[in-house]
Amino acid sequence: MTQPFVHPYLPNSAPDVKAAMLAAVGAESIEEFYVDVPAGLRLDRPLDLPAPLVAEQDLVRHVEGVLAKNRSTKEKLSFLGAGTYNHFVPAVVDEVINRSEFLTAYAGEPYEDHGRFQALFTYQSLMAELLNMDVVNVPTYDGYQATATSLSMAGRMSGRRGVIVVSDVLPDKLSRVSDFVRPNLDLSFVPTVNGTADVAAAVALIESRGDEIAAIWVETPSYSGAVETAIRQLADAAHAVGAVLVVGTDPVGYGVLTPPADQGADIVCGDIQAFGIHQWFGGAHGGFIAVHDDPTFIMEMPSRLFGLASTDVAGEYGFGDVAYDRTSFALREDGKEWVGTAAALWGIAAGVYLALMGPQGMADLGETLLARTRYAQQQLSGLAGVRLTDDALHLREFVVDFSGASVTAHRVVSTLRTEGIEPGVVVGEYELLVCVTEVTTQADIDRLVASVAAVLNAASNNTAAAHTSAVHTEEKSA
Repeated sequence: MTQPFVHPYLPNSAPDVKAAMLAAVGAESIEEFYVDVPAGLRLDRPLDLPAPLVAEQDLVRHVEGVLAKNRSTKEKLSFLGAGTYNHFVPAVVDEVINRSEFLTAYAGEPYEDHGRFQALFTYQSLMAELLNMDVVNVPTYDGYQATATSLSMAGRMSGRRGVIVVSDVLPDKLSRVSDFVRPNLDLSFVPTVNGTADVAAAVALIESRGDEIAAIWVETPSYSGAVETAIRQLADAAHAVGAVLVVGTDPVGYGVLTPPADQGADIVCGDIQAFGIHQWFGGAHGGFIAVHDDPTFIMEMPSRLFGLASTDVAGEYGFGDVAYDRTSFALREDGKEWVGTAAALWGIAAGVYLALMGPQGMADLGETLLARTRYAQQQLSGLAGVRLTDDALHLREFVVDFSGASVTAHRVVSTLRTEGIEPGVVVGEYELLVCVTEVTTQADIDRLVASVAAVLNAASNNTAAAHTSAVHTEEKSA
């Protein structure tokens, strides 16, 4: 085949059309459009695709074969977290969101979606009550996007570029946020101490760079599950220099923990995956942004907001967009940020979940998570050679270090996988991020601890045997 392949239904695959398009934009080759993609992210080889399939049934068989390789957390005992969590999803949540009037990611339009508007208004109201905030948006794509947008809001309001990051941030989240805010914001990092923010160092940096700082970014629980306890001090330091405090969080613990809003936070953001949304091999996610009833903040929110609105009939009210003219739907290219398809279905799922749980249910959930997290910490750190990496209060996740036992985290993971256990996420040569939820029972934790103990004992015995063998060899030589 000497001629370039031209797809019969894709006109842009024709060489002359490609050349004309490159000439129009002043590019030498298509490769120029990818120069910003780091080399480490490039495949540099053809995709691993099957030979051309001649019939639909062949494609179905191939895809089903690929999907059959997946193993869900229902098939294994899982302690995986790091952003996507195995929380219980009540049956009523799936029943509601699978109804035809809700089953779409779109938020809806006022001429035909009054029911969805009301459902999302209910979600916003329940989230606002849980967070003790006044205004919550229709969900963005995910918590990463919500955090990036929240920091961008701070930059737009202040006209400044500086953001001081004081907590340990999930690496994937930090990568996404950094990429989004890079044109407009500069991130500076204050290393944590004992798992949480180094308040003295953060305050000193804030004071020295006051007129440059747009926001202080706190993550609680942090990447390692540590709960920040000095939010008020950080908020006061931020406000003293005209900056805002942005708190990225998972709201799952606020049935028992004090909400960031009560500690001085100006913008609270995060992900709602824990509220009635399955893991689904990486999760469905939806991001929330919450602010006080302050037009300065509200008008910087690019996301849609639903609220009560008057109609043409006197005394009649319905559910509709609030301040629609601030969004890119109304302003198009003049919008402050583009707003695409919302994760509205997950907002409805979270609304059903929160309505079902109620205040007492969320309190019970928070207490259970704290108790089981602490139990798992105590049992694992009680093993010889295993230690916790910090002394902070943890919710749902924590890191254990196996260096004292001279066993790598990868060895623990590979060994336990043969027993049907996913013990956690490797975050260092000897460090493992372990996650427990209300689905994780005490018996599950005990099984994990026993299996880890067996790995450590086997390693210790092998080391002792190797040492004995070496001594005997030396004695024979002597």
